[in-house]
Amino acid sequence: MRTVLVTGTGGAGRTTVAAATALAAAREGQRTLLLTADPDGTPEALLGIGALRSAPGRSADRLPWSVPVELAPGLWAARVVADEWFRGELTALQDRGHGLIDMLGATPLDGEELTALPGVEAIALLRALRAAQTAPPGTGWDVLVVDLPPAPDTVALLALPEQLRRYLRRLLPAERQAARALRPMLAQLAGVPMPAQKLYETAERWERELAAVQGVIESEATTVRLVVEPGPLADRALRTARAGLALHGCRVEAVIANRLLPTGTSDPWLAALSGQQQDALKELYEQWAPAVPVRELPHLGRDPHGLGDPRPVDAPPGDDARRAPAGLAALAGAVGAPGARPDRPAPDPWTVEDRLAEDGVLLWRLPLPGADRDGLGLVRRGDELIVTVGPFHRVLPLPSALRRCTVSGAGLRDGWLQVRFTPDPDLWPKRL
Repeated sequence: MRTVLVTGTGGAGRTTVAAATALAAAREGQRTLLLTADPDGTPEALLGIGALRSAPGRSADRLPWSVPVELAPGLWAARVVADEWFRGELTALQDRGHGLIDMLGATPLDGEELTALPGVEAIALLRALRAAQTAPPGTGWDVLVVDLPPAPDTVALLALPEQLRRYLRRLLPAERQAARALRPMLAQLAGVPMPAQKLYETAERWERELAAVQGVIESEATTVRLVVEPGPLADRALRTARAGLALHGCRVEAVIANRLLPTGTSDPWLAALSGQQQDALKELYEQWAPAVPVRELPHLGRDPHGLGDPRPVDAPPGDDARRAPAGLAALAGAVGAPGARPDRPAPDPWTVEDRLAEDGVLLWRLPLPGADRDGLGLVRRGDELIVTVGPFHRVLPLPSALRRCTVSGAGLRDGWLQVRFTPDPDLWPKRL
């Protein structure tokens, strides 16, 4: 299944582009689900539909989104229901740990009194990404388009599974589970269930779920579309987002330049705004193309409403056209459907280059387009390298060969971070 994550700068029209992308995919005969985490009703207003609501009596084993609404042939829309998903998950967790709750003399919480905690929306959205992949063949979707928060929040969201897995490994290392066989005996002797057993079982389940979600994010079939309204302030935000996505291995499929004003106007005020946009658009092409296509979406003169549009985008703006509501169909053709899933995985760009013969070093090349030297940081910690790019950082386990080396330098050139490692004579295999 193809997964398209739509994010970008704040207020650039991410929801509009996500909906237009989903419509373009459906028009090509692909069963498409548009999934949004926006809670304020903007997607419904854009799509021209009623509120996306949950089915009554949802339980923990149901999907973490509302009932999908069919908008057009092959196109459905749904919303992530964080509150109800959280209540179902916590209620199920209480049911599994009822023995421990009784032992402590605690009173279980009722589902009606539970409210979602801060950060639950991110967990529910990640769970939805995973759930969309597990539908039985023939009953699921070919394409999942996800309307995500602004780029900084999206990068933090996509980094979450790997970070949580690392925390679990540090807090509950696998070697501590070696004594699990003794716990049933201890539980019989004590006459009460042993909390550690439930703790490790829960941790193992979380590890499997987080690994599956991380697999979806890192899959070659998952790509990102970055939406920006060209302008001088948006350029730096987009550079930061690009570096953060690259740091976590997310592949940008396209940059969408949204709400472009017409050129060649005689109105000096409009001409100044349009000229500023065109200057920023030129910089976008210089930074991204041809490796990443830049697609241009015109300003419709009004907010889109619904799917249909009575006229093409390039039709002259007559009186009838100005009065008619603009629809997403006016943008679907320009934004384009996502590309097909690649037949084979791309080569790993995080490669170690052997330069021992020439320079006496091993070179670890990390792609970080958009990064600059001022916001870049490197820390070697044991067998890990902590890379910081602006507000984002990632803890990278070193390849086995580099663990026997010391860091001897690093440089950023043409969007690549190149870290030099010199073999440690005390650890490096000696030639006979």
